[in-house]
Amino acid sequence: MELLFYAVPGIMIAFLVYAAYLLIRRARRISRIWQHGLTAEARCLRSYTTTSGGGGDTSVHTTLHHVYEFTTRDGRTVRFDEGNGPSTIVEGDFVTVRYLPEFPERATALPPSRGKLAFGTGCGVVFIGMAITFCVVFIAVAHMIFSESEGLMP
Repeated sequence: MELLFYAVPGIMIAFLVYAAYLLIRRARRISRIWQHGLTAEARCLRSYTTTSGGGGDTSVHTTLHHVYEFTTRDGRTVRFDEGNGPSTIVEGDFVTVRYLPEFPERATALPPSRGKLAFGTGCGVVFIGMAITFCVVFIAVAHMIFSESEGLMP
């Protein structure tokens, strides 16, 4: 029974650390593309939305996606899907995309906004840090309760 109070928060901490790693990796990738990437003109081929959440009593989150296609400087045609783009871009619009020559399929049409990226990443990391702190406190409290009750439990 004690193991449950240690294992579940421990597994949650592992997933939260991995989520923080992914969040920071994404921010570094986008920042690198903005700083060192090449630009190309891309065409929006399609836009669509996805929804997540149960509805009813729970909230539903809608994400707007765009599918872009562009030609790299070496002549390769690349198509990529990007979520959370602006709602003002519609099918047929031309936009500037940035990409790294070694990974053109990881291009982004998001305009450079380092402050917004840093703020969003920072908020995400703070939230994850608070969740990790809660798990650590939970484990510490559970440990105190189990160590104090050792002589009382049969």
